[in-house]
Amino acid sequence: MYPKLSLYIDGQFIGAEGRREQDVYNPATGEVIGKLPHATREDLDRALAAAARAFESWKKTSPLDRAKVLRRVAELARERANDIGRGITMDMGKPLAEALAEVNFCAEHAEWHAEECRRIYGRVIPARVDGVRQLVVREPVGVCAAFSPWNFPFNQAIRKISAAVGAGCTMILKGPEEAPSAVVALAQLFHDAGLPPGVINIVWGVPAEVSDHLINSPIVRKITFTGSVGVGKLLAAKAAALMKRSTMELGGHAPVIICDDADIDMAVKLLVPHKFRNAGQVCVSPTRFYVQEGAYERFVGEFVKKTQALKVGDGLQADTRMGPLAQARRVGALAGFVDDARERGATLLAGGAPIPGSSGSFFAPTVLTDLPEDSRFMTEEPFGPVAGIVRFKTLEEAIQRSNSLPFGLAAYAFTTSSKNAQMISSGIEAGMVSINHIGIGLAETPFGGIKDSGMGSEGGTETFDGYLNTKFVTQLN
Repeated sequence: MYPKLSLYIDGQFIGAEGRREQDVYNPATGEVIGKLPHATREDLDRALAAAARAFESWKKTSPLDRAKVLRRVAELARERANDIGRGITMDMGKPLAEALAEVNFCAEHAEWHAEECRRIYGRVIPARVDGVRQLVVREPVGVCAAFSPWNFPFNQAIRKISAAVGAGCTMILKGPEEAPSAVVALAQLFHDAGLPPGVINIVWGVPAEVSDHLINSPIVRKITFTGSVGVGKLLAAKAAALMKRSTMELGGHAPVIICDDADIDMAVKLLVPHKFRNAGQVCVSPTRFYVQEGAYERFVGEFVKKTQALKVGDGLQADTRMGPLAQARRVGALAGFVDDARERGATLLAGGAPIPGSSGSFFAPTVLTDLPEDSRFMTEEPFGPVAGIVRFKTLEEAIQRSNSLPFGLAAYAFTTSSKNAQMISSGIEAGMVSINHIGIGLAETPFGGIKDSGMGSEGGTETFDGYLNTKFVTQLN
């Protein structure tokens, strides 16, 4: 039932064939469900050579031809969504409905890049001297090295691949070893859509070893990474030392501001499923809830009630609304956040512990209140199904507390006042701000953060900025 795993280099799917293999686990059961082959140094060099060779021809292709491949990928993704989604649930843990939604929704990213790559425009600059022509052209940067995470294995990989392919670049992608099936499926989609050999290559291995080898190679000209702040800073430093461009989509600790005048029913209805989606393992997950005094009691009561009603279980069960954590080690890490908060005076209103009697990596949906600002939960990204709710008096106070951390990825707010909405949208320090609804992550909108949460954007018209060089050409006729 679980798909066969492989490398994908120069248009060929490569199995273990004597290579080192890594066990892949189902986090809902703890069982080994697959074996993932690791790339050797020779494999990495072959992938680099293939990407370099393919770039020489792919960069010259018509945007219409690139768009044709991307549109076909979108069609195939929807046709195969059931199988791809089931693989995601088995190796990552999220409920099957979420996995299917990830695949179907992210087919739009291939379609968006198919259309947008036809609009990579240059411009003509009026010259100061008669007979001089001044042109600005955009050219693909070259071979890219990409590193995508396990929490949205299909989503994060297809964003990077589609941008590279659409811009005329080639790519070597190291996906998440813990949840590899979606990335192997993506390689098959592009292969079957007619992408030439070498344009996309998929490798696996020890992350530090693979990243060092690829970043240090003179063939690679651009790095793109989605993951933790700490690892992102290390990779960005390595890339900067070699004057290589990088796009970094890093961690977040999203604040949510609930004003007295907010529609509480709507806010709770939207925020509970968004908070516990993917067991809270989402970089833009709402995490720090700042609720104004007049709305506090009602919001907390409704939020806790809906949280306690969530059905937690194996993602393949139809009634499951939250699956396990992707790795067993995260169970203890989240328990540490809760213990620290309670020791500092926080109140536990729901969850707070692993689910007893389970063989998988399950942690109960958790709600904490009255957390001090210096608690671990309020200062470190928990990356799990834990929500922290605290009171505030004035909107200025809430904005200041929201901006107090080095994170700056996403933020949310609920208010019926246009004045409050304007204060929040202009005052919050984040790459994305969503007010009165959940509107982040669409193919046509930029996705990215500021401060420690990264640099550069994926999606929207900004999507190709990191994959293109700007060349100025001036000529006297």
